[in-house]
Amino acid sequence: MIELPEGLSAELVPLSWLVGVWEGTGVVEYPVGEDDTVRTYEFGQRVSFSHDGLPYLNYSSTTWLLDDEHTPLAAEMGYWRLDRPSEPGDRGPAMLLGDGPVPFSTTQSVETLRNQTDGFDVEAAIIHPTGVNELYVGRVKQGRIDLATDAVMRSANAKEYSAATRMYGLVEGKLFWAWDIAALGRELTSHASGQLAKVD
Repeated sequence: MIELPEGLSAELVPLSWLVGVWEGTGVVEYPVGEDDTVRTYEFGQRVSFSHDGLPYLNYSSTTWLLDDEHTPLAAEMGYWRLDRPSEPGDRGPAMLLGDGPVPFSTTQSVETLRNQTDGFDVEAAIIHPTGVNELYVGRVKQGRIDLATDAVMRSANAKEYSAATRMYGLVEGKLFWAWDIAALGRELTSHASGQLAKVD
């Protein structure tokens, strides 16, 4: 049974099982270079999903190599929310308050957002310090989330990276994930995966 965090927006109930801090390990395995050399290494990871009462989750992830120095590997942060049309009562753009009542403020009204697969549409905006911003769209259903990039924006000096998919699943209280990327001139290929346990 999933306990709902205090103060959680009703709109986040379908994503509530993510809330908390998760830690664990994973592996990167990805071909690079003209000779298809497969880079393989293990890493540690800490992921946080939190909320501040508004209808989105704050997301952050840090990873480090499992070497003697725990060398920092990568970081990312962003926001996850249900993917639905904006309503007049929603906040934004920028710091503007909504006009009228807050939409989908009860679990009953959120139920009207269920899609044809009996899940909910989701979007996640994730930014990397390497000059890459990703916008994912996908679905959440019964402890599983499937995402695919709808858009990828890169700074002029970022490495080539054009698309990605991610999968997250809650299995016996652990968070499993897998990440495929299209980068460095390659088609979408398996890149990394991990297994995390909740630590708070």
